[in-house]
Amino acid sequence: MNNNRLTVIPPGHALSGKVSPPGSKSITNRALLLAGLARGTSRLTGALKSDDTRHMANALRAMGVRVDEPDDTSFIVTGTGRLEAPSGPLFLGNAGTATRFLTAAAAAVEGIVIVDGDEHMHKRPIAPLVIALQSLGIKAEAPTGCPPVTIEGQGHFGTGRVEIDAGLSSQYVSALLMAAPLAPQGTSEPVTIALTGTEIGARGYIGLTLDAMAAFGAKVEQVDEATWTVLPTGYRAADFHIEPDASAATYLWAAEKLTGGAIDIGTPAEKFTQPDAKAYGVIASFPHMPAEIDGSQMQDAVPTLAVLAAFNETPVRFTGIENLRVKECDRTRALSLGLNAIREGLAEEDGDDLIVHADPALAGQHLPAEIDTFADHRIAMCFALAGLKISGITILDPLCVGKTYPGYWDALASLGVEYET
Repeated sequence: MNNNRLTVIPPGHALSGKVSPPGSKSITNRALLLAGLARGTSRLTGALKSDDTRHMANALRAMGVRVDEPDDTSFIVTGTGRLEAPSGPLFLGNAGTATRFLTAAAAAVEGIVIVDGDEHMHKRPIAPLVIALQSLGIKAEAPTGCPPVTIEGQGHFGTGRVEIDAGLSSQYVSALLMAAPLAPQGTSEPVTIALTGTEIGARGYIGLTLDAMAAFGAKVEQVDEATWTVLPTGYRAADFHIEPDASAATYLWAAEKLTGGAIDIGTPAEKFTQPDAKAYGVIASFPHMPAEIDGSQMQDAVPTLAVLAAFNETPVRFTGIENLRVKECDRTRALSLGLNAIREGLAEEDGDDLIVHADPALAGQHLPAEIDTFADHRIAMCFALAGLKISGITILDPLCVGKTYPGYWDALASLGVEYET
């Protein structure tokens, strides 16, 4: 495959067959961290092997955790119950989960930890999490408000009450929750984590965090919708199975709907616990998608839905997507630029909303367009869907899908999609 460009050839037939999406990125990185914090050996199955999870695994190795990979979907993680100070900065690429989660966990290391990433990560905000850590008496600083972050750990997490503004990302809350059991053992005081408001981006991911924590022995009580108390239990090793990635499934659900096919992904939509699985109902409504779609609780599915909306019978406005501007790239802008490259006027930004001016007549046309992915895996994968119905769609930097779905292009090819490179 050409590393720089890939043109999707419309298959001209329904896509049918069986494709197994990779394991959930969100759950894999939670499980890796918790296994690394636990005492003993944990076996993680169904895991995702991608850039993001590789960064997490390598960071754990740098902090004294043994991480073995016996096969393509498993990790065996052996920890001592604590992380050691690494010999140098932790480089986490553009992995938001690894960066946010390890920033909080690093507070329990005895020594200095620098959490860093690539040029894209240097633009992703982390100040709310750093401020929250400082309020617990933890020495942490991020001079630009984005990584790199320097944490001077004291060998344990803080105690008491911490408030966090989670409007930008639920990952800040998950980071604090997962680090909280590392408070000093023997203290009777739990760590209380409270939102400064009830607004929280993608709240469903908090549920994934709490479920994973419970599996590794944490004790958490949800006081109300904005407050949690966490006991200083530490973590114990566990065997943990990771479900398929719901965000990855959205591309396959949309490909099935766009082409009138039948793609078996091995897991019914209702069996997923991840928030992005809510997108299944919207995809199923195509070509009569709702006039307004609130993307706040299924943010990573919005790119899929936006490209699908281009072929809908009627226009679609996406609301609640302010956080898309601070993802791996400004996804709202990337979607707008990509859709308008296909046909001028196909999309417009209205404040932080995205309006897709649907046109079912696009299907079957030859509309040469180069899609700038901005090195964002989700932009590459969602615009491949446009190439199923329109000829001339060229994806730039196609290998950026390796962040979460390295086998994406092969998966489509197994269903009969061909490419020019």
